[in-house]
Amino acid sequence: MILYPAIDLKDGACVRLYKGEMDQATVFNDDPAAQAQAFVDQGCDWLHLVDLNGAFAGEPVNARPVEEILTNVKVPAQLGGGIRDMATIERWLSKGLQRVILGTVAVEDPDLVRQAAKAFPGHVAVGIDARNGMVATRGWAEETTINVTDLARQFEDAGVAAIIYTDINRDGAMQGPNVEATADLARAVSIPVIASGGVSSMADLQALKDCGAPLDGAISGRALYDGQINVADAAALLKA
Repeated sequence: MILYPAIDLKDGACVRLYKGEMDQATVFNDDPAAQAQAFVDQGCDWLHLVDLNGAFAGEPVNARPVEEILTNVKVPAQLGGGIRDMATIERWLSKGLQRVILGTVAVEDPDLVRQAAKAFPGHVAVGIDARNGMVATRGWAEETTINVTDLARQFEDAGVAAIIYTDINRDGAMQGPNVEATADLARAVSIPVIASGGVSSMADLQALKDCGAPLDGAISGRALYDGQINVADAAALLKA
């Protein structure tokens, strides 16, 4: 398993939200590139980036800090938020991004996901964000009646690199991840699943590792900023 430190970008700063609410953002660093480098210095092998403004706007908004991270930090990164057409996918990958995360378009234009995954093998992931088992889109602002597993299964033969599954009610709440739902999803599909939302302790990481399902990794944000999880220790635990 891989540890993915989260860098969520709002108005150019590195923040964490509480349960996906944009008006409940805590700023942790005004210099996202410096924060990214700090995570790398502490021993991470990947970074998870989210353009929060872009998720609502439907197009990249925090491009400048993302580009600074890609230019200055020498580990692979994945990015979600506002990536909803092939031109944006191509642009980010050309700038050195390792993996784009397609969330809203996975619901609204699944054919685009398949086209992108075919055009850029290994570089396209699907982001599935859910409340109470149902998918939410457009920066988590719009709820759908689509079941998480049903959506994931649509991409079984598409060649996507991973599914990033976020339980919105756990995100930023420091209450632990939804281990059961994450494990159920990982068992239901052959696509690698990355856990996100609520990972707040080493015990949470151990629970994900021991869940009995083949998880690819785990994303953590607030716990890393608050010092509840040490990056080096967490990365070592998941690799072991």
